[in-house]
Amino acid sequence: MRFAGILAAACLAACSGAAVKGDSGPDLAVIMADRPAATLAEYGLFLDAGAREPAPGVHAYDLVNPLFSDHAAKHRFVFTAGKPARYEDDSVFAFPAGSVLVKSFSYPETGLVETRLLIRKPEGWVAYPYVWNADQTEARYAPVGAKRTIETADPAGEPLAIAYSVPNQNQCKTCHRIGDEIMPIGPKARNLDHDGPNGENQIGFWTRAGLLAGAPEDIAAVPALALLQGDTASRARAYLDINCAHCHRDGGSASNSGLWLDWSEDDPVRLGLGKHPTAAGRGAGDLRLVVAPGEPDASILLHRMASTEPGIAMPELSRTLVDEDGLGLIRAWIAGLDRGQE
Repeated sequence: MRFAGILAAACLAACSGAAVKGDSGPDLAVIMADRPAATLAEYGLFLDAGAREPAPGVHAYDLVNPLFSDHAAKHRFVFTAGKPARYEDDSVFAFPAGSVLVKSFSYPETGLVETRLLIRKPEGWVAYPYVWNADQTEARYAPVGAKRTIETADPAGEPLAIAYSVPNQNQCKTCHRIGDEIMPIGPKARNLDHDGPNGENQIGFWTRAGLLAGAPEDIAAVPALALLQGDTASRARAYLDINCAHCHRDGGSASNSGLWLDWSEDDPVRLGLGKHPTAAGRGAGDLRLVVAPGEPDASILLHRMASTEPGIAMPELSRTLVDEDGLGLIRAWIAGLDRGQE
């Protein structure tokens, strides 16, 4: 405990460029404390009670291809404690101690439902979930998660009731685990290389704002994922990268499946093409191949994406609905694969 306090104090001193709560900015003493704060407001990350107006040093960002979470809108913010993160071409940026990644989930009818914090402590990342009250005035630490019924509308405007589940602290580790460590998922060059909330390319803005160091001077050299344009295969791989690869990758919680869906993966078998599942169970139905080239309805991958049944549905967390757009994209990708790849 005493050692952790010394480290926190050292970080506080080193991060002299960051605002502290007395300066209407993030409170590094709270951020670096051994225990999570009881309320989100205690971190000083926002100037307003509704967590929409970021404090000095806290910046909004978004991803070119966000993970599907039952149609929830997501509001992302980053704080790097007065020091820049280090640019990486193909992996999550290396953030300094004291950094905070904020992700809030909301619906038009209910406002904010939950806010998840990833905080970079000296010894590594920790994940803290916070749940909002009905009045939108406070979000409290909720290590056991929470259940909410959300009455909203689907993209077509039809009424929709969602059995929303805020993950507990251990479930956070399922998606954010690489080996024995918790790691962020989104802040990679390929996810940030597009115009962000302020209309400016985020790699360039992060560099200019002192949030990032080491990025290529020529933004065109930064890898980007194909979301709105490009061929079906590229868009499908981009979808799998953000929705599935955090578990289905080397060191991920589903690495023992032998199915690795990272954007850079080029082994057809690891991508599931003509691959038999490592364990045949009800999740596979009566299908025999993870991806049957040219045959979407014979593919376990599509079968699990199309299910909402626990034990079958994939991803297994953060959704209770089927992502129909994503399902259509993956169906088209599989249909276009050469059957000879089996």
